[in-house]
Amino acid sequence: MRKASLFSFLFFIVLASNAQLKYPVTKKVSQVDEYHGTKIEDPYRWLEDDNSDDTKAWVKAENEVTNNYFSQIAFKDGFKKRIEQVSNYAKYTAPQKKGDWFYFYKNNGLQNQSVLYRQKGLNGAPELVLDPNKLSTDGTTRLVLFNLSKNGKYAVWGISKGGSDWQTYYVRDMETGKDLADELNWVKVSGAAWQGNGFYYSRYPTPEKGKELAGKNENHQVWFHKVGTSQNADELVYEDRNNVQRFNIAGTSEDERFVFLTISDRGKGLDGNALWYKDNQSPDKTFKPIIKEIGKSSYSVIDNVGNKILIVTNDKATNRKIVEFTVSATSEWKEIIAEKAEPMQNVSSVGGRLFVTYLKDVTGRVYEYDFKGKQLGEVKLPALGNVSGFGGNMDDAFTFYTFSTFNYPPTIFKYDIATGKSEVFQKPELSFNPSDYNVEQIFYTSKDGTRVPMFIVSKKNMLKNGKNPTILYGYGGFNINSTPAFSASLIPWLEQGGVYAVANLRGGGEYGEKWHEAGMKLKKQNVFDDFIAAGEYLIKNNYTSNNYLSLRGGSNGGLLVGAVINQRPNLCKVAIPQVGVMDMLRFQKFTIGWNWIADYGSSDNAEEFKALYAYSPIHNIKAQDYPATLITTADHDDRVVPAHSFKYAATLQEKNTSKNPTLIMIDTNSGHGSSNTAKAIEQTANIYSFILFNMGITPKF
Repeated sequence: MRKASLFSFLFFIVLASNAQLKYPVTKKVSQVDEYHGTKIEDPYRWLEDDNSDDTKAWVKAENEVTNNYFSQIAFKDGFKKRIEQVSNYAKYTAPQKKGDWFYFYKNNGLQNQSVLYRQKGLNGAPELVLDPNKLSTDGTTRLVLFNLSKNGKYAVWGISKGGSDWQTYYVRDMETGKDLADELNWVKVSGAAWQGNGFYYSRYPTPEKGKELAGKNENHQVWFHKVGTSQNADELVYEDRNNVQRFNIAGTSEDERFVFLTISDRGKGLDGNALWYKDNQSPDKTFKPIIKEIGKSSYSVIDNVGNKILIVTNDKATNRKIVEFTVSATSEWKEIIAEKAEPMQNVSSVGGRLFVTYLKDVTGRVYEYDFKGKQLGEVKLPALGNVSGFGGNMDDAFTFYTFSTFNYPPTIFKYDIATGKSEVFQKPELSFNPSDYNVEQIFYTSKDGTRVPMFIVSKKNMLKNGKNPTILYGYGGFNINSTPAFSASLIPWLEQGGVYAVANLRGGGEYGEKWHEAGMKLKKQNVFDDFIAAGEYLIKNNYTSNNYLSLRGGSNGGLLVGAVINQRPNLCKVAIPQVGVMDMLRFQKFTIGWNWIADYGSSDNAEEFKALYAYSPIHNIKAQDYPATLITTADHDDRVVPAHSFKYAATLQEKNTSKNPTLIMIDTNSGHGSSNTAKAIEQTANIYSFILFNMGITPKF
């Protein structure tokens, strides 16, 4: 009786708190657009201008409502403290070898940014290279690139500020440890490919002042920068002013003989790329085509062996294969590793070997091959999970890889190429036992009969009584895989009896390109059906129930959550759409949004418009009861601009007929994701607290 009374009293408090919510009055304007004969109102168009005084005032008012709401949740600080406790352990990345030096990142535990170190030999004393925590007062400046020249004398390093996708590059003399005067601005969608005394990189022309966030990113250019010179002296290598929405990216082979130019045009709905090369051993220094035109097939260079270039492609191989292109008068092609039943996920070359990672039911398998395609063995992994790494140079005798899964923290292994044996190199020391939690993989049936995998993480011996608070996470897009990965911040949720489920929806690449294509453009509804079916499975099998289920997703996953609660608002109690693409009719008009047309389609196309309009989160909000909803975005998100979330929140607050809260949390100095550790912990604590508070559950700390 006591428990029942306490629960009822807390639930009464929740209802009373939600009933007292007063949202800012959001003005509406007369804005009507016509798409292929259909007129559509857009009354909150003014919120697209994030620099206007009206928008800034609206943001301030919305944040005040949200902050006041969270001030009522007494246990939020307990969640934050516990997340800090379990996250406070040293974290390392696998070392990268350059000459006698090994470079690696380390985070002592709660540092806002990981710090770059190097040491001579594997047993040498670490010395500091770069500490991005010292580059800003609030710890939101991130180190996004560190790339050494072939001889290790110089390094190009890049930063982004406040979570922005814009990057600035600098050059450091690694012998003196001093930075040169070089500074390269307006870099985006780029790497740094060294060749001799300089490197190739990609950038956009300087944007119009005030348009850095909302303006279109057009005319992506490839430049060559010579060390010790100003950006004004850089050589323009490639641009295409007739196709300004293309990505143009240069890379070089390890021996620096070849320069590769990859060109994509996703704004025209093309999912593949063209591939050109320049041979520095040839008198002719012009680029020549390997793949001349952009189509639906992708081509990615692994490396070269002499004049033979190894390439990963999905051309006539939806699960990918490896082919060899010979630079000669006849330009011969040869298949090296044929397509398998499982999708090829990653390929790297090190120590004269190819290491190829495949996904089998969303878990990694790694095989070792020679350059002629002969399989030499399989890398024995400690369990079924997620594996990455196998980087290095042609003459390396060993390499490193990192393995993890939901209840197995990221552990670095050293792999001896000659013997094929692995040994633990770096294992984290935790204050909790991940093996206290159970991971199971189930397969459920979607609406059209498709078999879909899902991971479910919980305490061991969890009771299936339908009352476990559950987070169902999904993404389902852009050929991205939701593989089993460890997160210390998940532990406090599990400790409170929470369940965490990850559905491997169509639109991702878990089963190759066919799986991806089954969830894109005109088939996007399959993704929503898969997510709904995942929730129904959890409810039917008593992991949880409608009153204890929450849906969470970010970016394309934010779109997913927004679309699903329009279609099935009674499926869950709580919804967390984060940095979502919510306006499917106008997404291509902001920053890099046109890049998503290859996955979504475009409202400029009559047939694709019908599909987009049918599920667009903003345009399908009805006057109906919605679950408690917490929308998150950030002021520096120049990938999915905050206007998506602004307009979505205003529309949902207007039409939601329930007393459940519709809140928007707008972070500052963050972008498409938290810009530092402190912000990530704060946001996670807020999300967990919002979910449990609206389920009428008080956690114990």
